[in-house]
Amino acid sequence: MTDTRLTVSLPGTALLSALNALGELPTGVDVVQWDLTGAPPAGALDIVVPPYMGATGKLGALAGVTTRLVQSQSIGYDGVADILPPGHVFANAASVHETSTAELTLALILASQRGIPDFVRAADEGRWAPARHASLADRTVLLIGYGGVGQAIEARLLPFETDVVRVASRARTDERGPIHGIDELPTLLPQADIVVVGVPLSESTHHLVDDAFLAQMRDRALLVNIARGPVADTDALLAHAASGRLRLALDVTDPEPLPPGHALFTLPNVLITPHVGGASTAMMPRMARLLRRQIDLMLAGDAPVNVVVRS
Repeated sequence: MTDTRLTVSLPGTALLSALNALGELPTGVDVVQWDLTGAPPAGALDIVVPPYMGATGKLGALAGVTTRLVQSQSIGYDGVADILPPGHVFANAASVHETSTAELTLALILASQRGIPDFVRAADEGRWAPARHASLADRTVLLIGYGGVGQAIEARLLPFETDVVRVASRARTDERGPIHGIDELPTLLPQADIVVVGVPLSESTHHLVDDAFLAQMRDRALLVNIARGPVADTDALLAHAASGRLRLALDVTDPEPLPPGHALFTLPNVLITPHVGGASTAMMPRMARLLRRQIDLMLAGDAPVNVVVRS
């Protein structure tokens, strides 16, 4: 092994417990706790794991700290390059959240299609309210964003006997057929019963879902956003949902969290979950496995995986 000692900074005890559950750490690996608030525990830390939510705004705390790897607990890394002080290597958490996010996406789609929120509201009022709702079977699902999360969603949609149309930043083909380019959306949107948005947030995807985008969707189609809130224009979402023309299922919103009494909360055709796509019991064990892999790679003198930003 090339490196004989590593100091790993963790933001709390949950990840440490999951890491310990994998077995004893290699000799020479020291673990300290730091959530990027207050003074750093040392001037040099080999691996720093920031907190899960709201971590981007805290990355400035790494100024003056020497690190070899900043290991995020999130897949998305929008804004990181603007805040991460110079001299750091930043890795995202690809492999950790794809399954849970895909599960939630399917749950949002099924709940919306089969009218589960209506049935729950009726049950809360003590009413028996049978109704016939739309199936998921035989629907056309437009999947916008075909990275790890998009592929995990597709793998779960296909057994429901859906027609999944894939869209990525550029057109290409794979063993299942065409993957359309995002420039083809004006042609594809009118064909879809369900549109799932799972693109990274960037300058090119900010307000991708705007009034023109929504106007091209079929009446009563379902829009599912599991990407980032600012990928969609909230005013446009409200206009199309309040009219009853479109249905929404949103795990992310802009602003986030939504303030109490926000108009989106009041609409019966809008289903909202509070940005919990990756927040399941699968997260910590998978995060621990990724972190242990990074530790083993660095001890062996190999490059870490999932590097997305070098500042």
